[in-house]
Amino acid sequence: MKRPAILQFLSTDAAGGVILAACAVLALVIANSGLQPLYQKILHLPLPIVAGPIDVHLDLQEWIKDGLMAAFFFVVGLELKRELLVGELSDPRMVVLPVVAAVAGMILPGATYLMLNAGGDLRGWPVPVATDIAFAVAALAILAPNTPASLRIFLLTLAVVDDLGAVVLIALLFSKDLSLAPVLCLALTLGAMLTVSRWHRAPLWLYGLGALIAWLFALKSGIHTSVAGVAAALTVPLGQGENGALERLERMLHPFSAYVVMPLFALAAAGVPLTGLSGGAMVSPVPLGIMAGLALGKPVGVLLAMFGLAKLRLAPMPAGASTAQMIGVACLCGIGFTMSLFLGGLAFAGDPVVEMQARLGVLLGSVLALLFGAIAFGFGGRK
Repeated sequence: MKRPAILQFLSTDAAGGVILAACAVLALVIANSGLQPLYQKILHLPLPIVAGPIDVHLDLQEWIKDGLMAAFFFVVGLELKRELLVGELSDPRMVVLPVVAAVAGMILPGATYLMLNAGGDLRGWPVPVATDIAFAVAALAILAPNTPASLRIFLLTLAVVDDLGAVVLIALLFSKDLSLAPVLCLALTLGAMLTVSRWHRAPLWLYGLGALIAWLFALKSGIHTSVAGVAAALTVPLGQGENGALERLERMLHPFSAYVVMPLFALAAAGVPLTGLSGGAMVSPVPLGIMAGLALGKPVGVLLAMFGLAKLRLAPMPAGASTAQMIGVACLCGIGFTMSLFLGGLAFAGDPVVEMQARLGVLLGSVLALLFGAIAFGFGGRK
């Protein structure tokens, strides 16, 4: 992918991250005010859709988590395919550093959580492995606007690999109680979309219709809808220029994902009522493990990979970046927010008390990661 296109997506993510932060703060304020009962009532407002063979019974919060977030993952799938075929991930020379850093940045946070929850609740180890690209890019744009483009591209590429890892975890850990008939129908739908992709002049609405049908079958199959969203996106063909189906869909849907889907998810997921949590609950192993995984495990894993590969001369460091800037970016990778809240909801589904503690851990860990990043960039600026 050409650099201007990369920077264009970074710009969209940066602006979306600012809106995302505002929605998170708003959700926290509402959840800790007299509007909290109304907030919960709205989130659990039933919104069923029954029309012929379509029979979907979800409340508003579930529509956001299982419906709109499937659209978010569809965009993630489009970005993954583009990056793998023609973007940063298509160049073996450029891919080593962000891929290894992303993997190390997923392993160490999970290990940190497991260490702090040894003998306790181990379900939450996937929660701190994720990076919120929109929040991280927005923070980078605000804290260090003069950061070299190479470091910004490194952050974007690492986050893409991070998203891929999160999707794999969701597919392996949170797809359960599979129903054979809907799974087969889902496979047939994806096969039909692949067939349509051979017709390069196919109208975009065909891919939208196919993705919607795939989502409906995933909802009934036990396969998580986010996995279906990514799988549907991978069937969209890549064009030779900017007018291919994948490119047009990505340009069309990326702002919708950044400015609509993720802010709505923040409003629904970040509303943690702090008044209902005791001091002991706030420092219990689950939120503590998530917080430490994001704020400490994530940046340490990324930095160990970066400096280790450079020391072994297996991959070059981002051109023009100082040590303080690399530390700052590694810290920003610990802003898990959207994906971590999403994974927390899956990991602790059916256990609202622990899920609320997990949300608190995600919020505190992401804020700490942001503060550590600000300190690193501030130190680098003074030097």
